[in-house]
Order: sequence, then structure tokens, then C-alpha cells
Amino acid sequence: MNLSCSLWQDNSPSVKHFAFAKFSVVTEQCFFLFTLILLMFLASLTGNALIALAIWTNLVLHMPMYFFLANLSLLEIGYTCSVIPKMLQSLVSEARGISREGCATQMFFFMLFAISECCLLEAMAFDCYMAICSPLHYAMRMSHGVCAQLAVISWGVGCMVGLGQTNYIFSLNFCGPCEIDHFFCDLPPILALACGDTSHNETVVFVVAILCISSPFLLMVASYGRILAAVLIMPSPEGHHKVLSTCSSHLLVVTLFYGSGSVTYLRPKASHSPRIDKLLALFYTVVTSMLNPIIYSLWNKEVRAALRRTLDKKKVLIHG
Repeated sequence: MNLSCSLWQDNSPSVKHFAFAKFSVVTEQCFFLFTLILLMFLASLTGNALIALAIWTNLVLHMPMYFFLANLSLLEIGYTCSVIPKMLQSLVSEARGISREGCATQMFFFMLFAISECCLLEAMAFDCYMAICSPLHYAMRMSHGVCAQLAVISWGVGCMVGLGQTNYIFSLNFCGPCEIDHFFCDLPPILALACGDTSHNETVVFVVAILCISSPFLLMVASYGRILAAVLIMPSPEGHHKVLSTCSSHLLVVTLFYGSGSVTYLRPKASHSPRIDKLLALFYTVVTSMLNPIIYSLWNKEVRAALRRTLDKKKVLIHG
């Protein structure tokens, strides 16, 4: 494929089309990666879709914690679908190009789902905190209306940040080269292609990352600190076990998501390596999305039971 850049004239020339770098020049390696990532992608879609379907169709799960979990599953589906299909295409064909508008669209949806997930994970931590530390006021403070508002705020913040960041990045001129050293239109590799000094833009991206990653994470740390303090004064071992089973799955998901995201966006620019960045991106776009349904179903017996009922209904429909 010819990776020469096409330009358009608007006071100064700017790249009109980009192309993603090859994962490997060895065909067998690309095919192996394609197969592996495709299987994880399908597992992620299936698992998250089943979780969302099980929650919406089982009245016993119509509670705040599961409402947020269903929203998380929908976010994970959108998150992976915004990135993985194009990556799979790039692995097995020479059609690795993407237009400037297509790249901006992919960046927007990736930011929308990623930032919304950051906010939603904080809402889930707050729900866990209220259930354990303020059980007498839980039903009033975590009503259906409040939960819906928290979900709308999460999606709204993701949309605003996505629009703002995408517009800010693509208002720059790109003079070439036009090859993106990544498998999707992420912020750092796109900024690396911009003309001139981009230190101010990098600072803005870093500040937004701190606000959208570190701030929710610190709030979650505070929530879990209070939860831990409440657990330590519980007299019964049964209470300890119930709290751990309720919150451990969410804490593991938070660790996976925020850990990989923090290493990617909050470490110094000098320590960035395209190879490491790609591996981290594969982890938080494919692996964590695939693991989340497994984690929640393994740790939560209500979700497991709902999944069994949902699958049993499907079997009846198929055979009936």
C-alpha cells in the first residue's frame, strides 16, 4: 500500500489520509494475532451482551448495582467496537488507511466510551459505599432516578470530553508523515504527527487525563477506604464475606482498567515506547473488556443465576 500522504490546501497543507503501521512484516504472526484478537473480541461481545441481557430481563436484578453493571457492559461493547474491527482489518489486508474524518470519528467514540467508563466506575464505587456504610438511607439516596442521573452524567461527561479533545486535536495541521504508529487513532500517536511544537497540546491532554483518570480514581480510593473501615468494625465473619463478595469484583475491574490507563496516559513522554503503548492498548481495549463479564459472573452468584436463566430461555426458544 502506498503510504504517501494526500494533502488539502487551507492556508497550509495538512494530511488528508492516515495509515496504521503494520503489526509485523511476518504474515504468520499477523494471522496469529488476528485469530487471537478476533476470539477475544467475540468473547467480549458475547459476555457483555449476555450480562446486559440477563440484567434487563431478570426483575430480581433491577437494583442499582446491576443497573450500573448493565451500563458498563454496553460501554464495553461500544469501547471495543470503536477500535477492534479496524485493527482486525489492518492485520490481514493492505487496507490500513483511514481518512482524517474517519480517524476523528474513531477518536471521538473511543474517548466517549473510555471517559464514560471512568465516571461509571466511580458511580459503582459510590453505590457500593452507600450500600455498606449507609444502609438505612440507601434506598432513598440510590433511587432509580438518582441512578439514572448518575448514568446520564457519566455518558454526558464522556461525550463532552470526547468532542472537546477530538476537536482540539484535529484543529491542528498534519504535515506528514501520515503513518500512525499504533492500531487506532489514540491521542499520543496522532499528536506525534502534528506540525510544529505540540508541547501545549500535550500539556492539555495530560491535564485532561489527570482530571478524567486520577480524580475518579482518588474518589474511589476514598470510597473503598471508608468501606474497609466499616468492614473492620463488623462483628460477624458473614458480614465480612458479604462485603468482599459485593465489592471485590468491582475493585478488580477498577484495578485492571485504571492501572493500564494510568500507565498509558500519565507516564512521562520520554518513557513512551510505541511497542509498549500498543501492548498496553491491547490490554485495556481487548483483554479487560473480555475479562469483565468473567469477573462479575465468577464473583456474583446473582449474576451467575441470571445468566443461567437467560441461557435456558434461549435454549427453549431455539428448541421450542
